[in-house]
Amino acid sequence: MRKFVAHRAKALIKHATASIFNPHHHLSSSSNHYYYTFRLARFLTSIASDTSMASDKSTPPLTVDSLNPKVLKCEYAVRGEIVSLAQKLQQDLQANPGSHPFEEIIYCNIGNPQSLGQQPITFFREVLALCDHPTILDRSETQGLFSADSIERAWQILDQIPGRATGAYSHSQGNKGLRDSIAAGIEARDGFPADPNDLFLTDGASPAVHMMMQLLIRSEQDGIFCPIPQYPLYSASIALHGGTLVPYYLDEATGWGLEISELKKQLEAARQKGITVRALVVINPGNPTGQVLAEENQRDIVEFCKKEGLVLLADEVYQENIYVPEKQFHSFKKVSRSMGYGDKDIPLVSFQSVSKGYHGECGKRGGYMEVTGFSPEVREQIYKLASVNLCSNISGQILASLVMSPPKVGDESYESYSAEKDGILQSLARRAKTLEDALNNLEGVTCNKAEGAMYLFPRIVLPNKAIKKAESLKKAPDAYYASRLLNATGIVVVPGSGFGQVPGTWHFRCTILPQEEKIPAIVSQLTEFHKKFMDEFRD
Repeated sequence: MRKFVAHRAKALIKHATASIFNPHHHLSSSSNHYYYTFRLARFLTSIASDTSMASDKSTPPLTVDSLNPKVLKCEYAVRGEIVSLAQKLQQDLQANPGSHPFEEIIYCNIGNPQSLGQQPITFFREVLALCDHPTILDRSETQGLFSADSIERAWQILDQIPGRATGAYSHSQGNKGLRDSIAAGIEARDGFPADPNDLFLTDGASPAVHMMMQLLIRSEQDGIFCPIPQYPLYSASIALHGGTLVPYYLDEATGWGLEISELKKQLEAARQKGITVRALVVINPGNPTGQVLAEENQRDIVEFCKKEGLVLLADEVYQENIYVPEKQFHSFKKVSRSMGYGDKDIPLVSFQSVSKGYHGECGKRGGYMEVTGFSPEVREQIYKLASVNLCSNISGQILASLVMSPPKVGDESYESYSAEKDGILQSLARRAKTLEDALNNLEGVTCNKAEGAMYLFPRIVLPNKAIKKAESLKKAPDAYYASRLLNATGIVVVPGSGFGQVPGTWHFRCTILPQEEKIPAIVSQLTEFHKKFMDEFRD
């Protein structure tokens, strides 16, 4: 090809030159000159075009380097490298049974209860089934298959949905009748009024968090206060929207306590860097740390936000998951109202989800945020953001209304509902205690009590040889430990480095969700692995 191009170009140049200097071409020399010059220019242009096209074909239109840098900066450890490895091992086990020293992958990395065998609440599923297929409500056999109150609730819900069409869009904030039910549930929980117009129903709590970050973050100079350790949704969302995470460290020595002195110190440090801190994220009960805030501590937090002009973002998705009798859940809305602050006194956003609690309906993607303390003009902007997404899914909206307004005393389903709910929560409490005790019996491991939520976050003191080995592999030491644990036992945990931690400390997050009968085997596998690991790297 190159020889052809060179030969063709030389020929055209020769003819063009000859047309100028040939004395026999008196009349035609000018025209010949322009003719061959034109041919040469067109030929060279075609070569350049072909070269450009070839270059374009060799360079993909999209590469990692050309992606939005905010996406590259975003990380979500709960479904990160360890989980990808676990999925590959699972595929390998399916294709080659017996190829690893374990029979199954046990996903302790994420709060996904039903994937680990937890059964859904019967009343909730009956109502959902009837709402999604309303023609069976008119059949005589339905009375024998479904409880009377689930049938009644399904009729109530369908009467609030235009055309009884659960496959149609709803109002962008969520169906008004369903928001009425949720507001009634909030009022019953807190003892203070709740306005359905303050509610925005979302596909789980995560989209609500993203919506608030979109609203609050204008540039890298805007900061969001987040606990460390934190749920990686927050760091990921802040990165995606171009803000700055301002950390405040929970005190592991006091059971992951939240100290106001720490908030003040970090706020001052951020302001000295020119960062405008706009909001404070509080996760209660804690994720990944499992602590439940005392009401007095919550009052101090409310006063801090009021004094410093911060929006309070209250992640309360684990409000049903309390395992110790000395602790009780109090919503930040209830606390602020009990302090005398009204709807207009403090900007507060409370997040709730159907994915956690005793129901664990992660795949149904239901949740909401309650927004109070914002001006009508700001509320209009929040509504605009909600409208861009049209609406959340209707099954999730229905489920959110059921979670906040479950069967009451006297309803046909009340006893079975209560038995299912109590059975799940009591079992979770036992599992938490068993795993906590087992972890505290391991060499170099300390684990605070799981007062709530679905996780334990033990600290592990690793031998220097293990740390150096991890560094040689360019891994965080706790990530190296987690990968070794997975390859030896099939147990999936999340390295503490994915949640943030005090520099020089190492942790991992483990759910308490595997079924109770599997917990002894998990403890045995973990104990055996840990002993071998520590012996291998003993200093």
